[in-house]
Amino acid sequence: MLFVEGLAMLRQLIGQVQELLDLYGTHLPPPYIFHHQPPTILQPPPQLRNDRWCLLNLEDNTSEDDCYNFVMRAGKFKMLEPGKAPPSKRARKDRTREKLPETSNPIESMESEIWKEFPEDLYETVIARLPVATFFRFRSVCQKWNSLLTSNSFSVECGQVTRTQPWFYTRTHENVNTGAMYDPVSRKWHHPTAPTVPTKMIILPVASAGGLICFLDIGHRSFYVCNPLTQSFRELQARSVKVWSRVVVGMTVNHKSGSGAYQIMWVRSDGEYEVYDSRNNTWTCPGGMPACIKLPLSINFRSQSVTVDGCMYFLRSDPEGIVSYDMVTGTWKQFTVPAPVHISDHTLAECGGKIMLVGLLSKNAATCVCIWELQKMTLLWKEVDRMPNILCLEFYGKHIKMSCLGNRGLLMLSLRFKMMNRLVTYDILRKEWFKVPFPHSRKRHWIACGTAFHPCLTAKA
Repeated sequence: MLFVEGLAMLRQLIGQVQELLDLYGTHLPPPYIFHHQPPTILQPPPQLRNDRWCLLNLEDNTSEDDCYNFVMRAGKFKMLEPGKAPPSKRARKDRTREKLPETSNPIESMESEIWKEFPEDLYETVIARLPVATFFRFRSVCQKWNSLLTSNSFSVECGQVTRTQPWFYTRTHENVNTGAMYDPVSRKWHHPTAPTVPTKMIILPVASAGGLICFLDIGHRSFYVCNPLTQSFRELQARSVKVWSRVVVGMTVNHKSGSGAYQIMWVRSDGEYEVYDSRNNTWTCPGGMPACIKLPLSINFRSQSVTVDGCMYFLRSDPEGIVSYDMVTGTWKQFTVPAPVHISDHTLAECGGKIMLVGLLSKNAATCVCIWELQKMTLLWKEVDRMPNILCLEFYGKHIKMSCLGNRGLLMLSLRFKMMNRLVTYDILRKEWFKVPFPHSRKRHWIACGTAFHPCLTAKA
């Protein structure tokens, strides 16, 4: 009974709407509010501006639906003209484009008034703090911005900017004379134009400091220094030694002088070494190896050197430990530090003044990358992290070879065996592991060598 009465009231309500439509035609009157109570004759409330309609269509009457179509959009119920299709949804870009002409002129006028009064010296301050990749795009804006690389004031501004994340400069085994740079912030590879090298021999990156990279040819004869961002290039003076053999190389920059002067040091297993100083462009031998240092050094040539507070540290294998050289005082020291068991392909690393060790830990068929920190009091390696199991699963039962391409705070590890190549970065402070795509699409490529460097736009070789 109640259902019949309710249906009768709804029919009455629909009839009233029909009358209103007949009265006003297709031009709608001011909106009406529908209350949940038995309907009476509705009157238009004065000055009501709420564009909300309520759709009540409980009858399956196709003829009425064809004549009076309702559409709901954004919470509002609106009535369409007979036979008119509902409006299609427009893309956000199209809706935004319609609004731009209303506001574009005032904004353009405002920006013109502001930027024409912008102090010239602040341009260099702002540009020096841009991401490195962004700066090279901005160089094409005008000739003045392009000439910033040779500006002394811009060099001072860049020197005040600390870039926490290093970049990585690498060479692949099939393209050893063409480098690729990886930016871990944008996670993109860049392919710089290789500078003209006055030799036909292959040169490989062996060390870096202050935004510069030191290269050594595979004959271990000549050294070169280059800024891979600006292609500033320099061949160093010939060394005084006549016997060419494998060496380990370290590089450091004197930041206190502000001149960008750098020093490069090479050491052989027999204890012979030399130091290059860019200020006088000469190689010197500060002195012989002291008697307290056991010879031969048995240097681990797979491990790059690290520099902490002006001291260079090199990894040795017999006896297991570290040798250091103070670049200021010229003194040598050695430390006996037993290597962790079951370790291979290990290399030194540095983070925040702490000496770290990264290597492959293999036991039975399982292989994992582990990180150790040198305890200064006990001179022992303490494990602080290891690669997550989900990343190590694909190494199970395989003979993995690892190379560490960067050893300063952020590590880049090249892991390979037969048909598999992997690049992984590890942030020592955050203890984060990330897979890195290869700089080339070919799966057979693997990274032959590389080094980490802090990009500097004004560093000069």
